Amino acid sequence: MIAVSAASGVFGRRVVDHLLTRCPAGEVTAVVRAPDRAAGLAARGVRIRHGDYDAPATLAEAFRGVDRLLLISSPELVLERRVRHHTNAIGAAREAGVSAIAYTSFLGADTESEGLTAAHHATERAVRASGIPHVLLRHPFYSEAFLNPGLKAAVDAGELTDGSGGRGLNTASRDDLAEAAARVLTEGHHVGRAYDFTGEPWSFPELARTLSRVVGTPVALRERQAQLPGAEGWLENQVRSGALERYTDDLRRVLGRPATSLDDAVEALFATPSA
Repeated sequence: MIAVSAASGVFGRRVVDHLLTRCPAGEVTAVVRAPDRAAGLAARGVRIRHGDYDAPATLAEAFRGVDRLLLISSPELVLERRVRHHTNAIGAAREAGVSAIAYTSFLGADTESEGLTAAHHATERAVRASGIPHVLLRHPFYSEAFLNPGLKAAVDAGELTDGSGGRGLNTASRDDLAEAAARVLTEGHHVGRAYDFTGEPWSFPELARTLSRVVGTPVALRERQAQLPGAEGWLENQVRSGALERYTDDLRRVLGRPATSLDDAVEALFATPSA
């Protein structure tokens, strides 16, 4: 049996979608904090079990009989609580006799113990210390953080603003990462590995050219000097510093195909009514 924690979230649901193309629904368990939010999954034959990261006893029961567990990282923002969520799940998996864990970590968590990767660094250490065979799935930023329906405003204005200094971004689509997780959970040769997932690097100058081609009207690139406020500004600074330019072929190898390209992502975005 395969279990997916936090399965009612956007990423968890996509993982379940991909699992259902690879194994019978009766072999898939969705572990969720609020079972009523998973009615759609239950209607597809997926087993629904209650499991709350804040209540280890519920997790131990939810993981009972599970062979492979996808531990999706908690959305909790407070570091100590987020790490506690993960260690609760790892302890429950050990108690329940789970055979293998796949954990959704973040790029750099193997070496960086502070900032964005702090909780993931601590969790990777806890996974290794648990003695449970495991796979570490280190994610980049989602492409959807940049390639989203908000780009319609740039198309309407004929201008894309850019504060990245033209540096590259190694983002990957949420769906590609979900498919990779499903493959890891259903294939036998991944346990013991740590994957540093990235998509094919792209840049805002490339995005402006791609938008122009896809929509059929010119979209110019304008460099912005002023920094964006808050989290957006922090992320933009990361891009400008080159922190998102690392590339590996791990995602391509696990998927058995190239990751979704910038062209394909933009074409899909503007093919939908919401774009």
